[in-house]
Amino acid sequence: MARFSDQVVLVTGATGGFGRRTAERLAEDGATLVLSDVDEANLIDFAGSLSCQTAVLAGDIAEESLSERLVALAVERFGRLDIAINNAGIAQSYVKLASVPSEEARRIIDIDLMGVFFAMKHQLPQMERQRRATGRAGAIVNIASVAGVAGAPRLSVYAAAKHGVVGLTRSGAAEYAAKGIRVNAVCPSYARTNMVQDFVRMTGLGEDEAIEQLTRGVPMKRVAEVDEVVEVILFAADPKNSFMTGHTLSVDGGIAAL
Repeated sequence: MARFSDQVVLVTGATGGFGRRTAERLAEDGATLVLSDVDEANLIDFAGSLSCQTAVLAGDIAEESLSERLVALAVERFGRLDIAINNAGIAQSYVKLASVPSEEARRIIDIDLMGVFFAMKHQLPQMERQRRATGRAGAIVNIASVAGVAGAPRLSVYAAAKHGVVGLTRSGAAEYAAKGIRVNAVCPSYARTNMVQDFVRMTGLGEDEAIEQLTRGVPMKRVAEVDEVVEVILFAADPKNSFMTGHTLSVDGGIAAL
């Protein structure tokens, strides 16, 4: 039997970076997918390329109603929600704290932190109802960042948001462990995604120089490949990984060892 057979999995930020590759791997492993991102046309095209049952709903994760509707869509179309991968997020300008525009800071908090809060607020009660009705366990994987477990110069607001995601993860795990719901966070450092390309552009440096600067504190001296991070996301989500909850899994090339 495939790893995620008979699992209904919600993935936000599903058309780019970690979200896209996670959805592809889940489809290969037998999952049924509920996908969301901001660009509806791109989302529909991507869902059509997958070899599994899908349902899609485009929208802004900063709006609470989207998270509520995504859970309702999973239940309406497939009868339940087993796993949620809360991946949607944006980067910030690569500048010192005092230079971050206030409107940009608010948007980062709204998407990167409040978006995860809204998601969990609606996912957890549904998973709890399912646990009572059927005994099925649930799992939530929040995509945080190495910036969520340490300071991040020139990424202050992003780091604040990701620290908040880690706090939500640990608190939710403690509150719902006895109810059969696992909540973990994956904390990547820089990986080869569009978000890192955004960071590179924001530095104003050439790509090689920017990557060298971004990875200066990474013992492995490189960025991660997307699949290296996705492996950990799938590990955290795997129903067989049934006794791990409340963890922040660093995928950071050795930063946490320093």
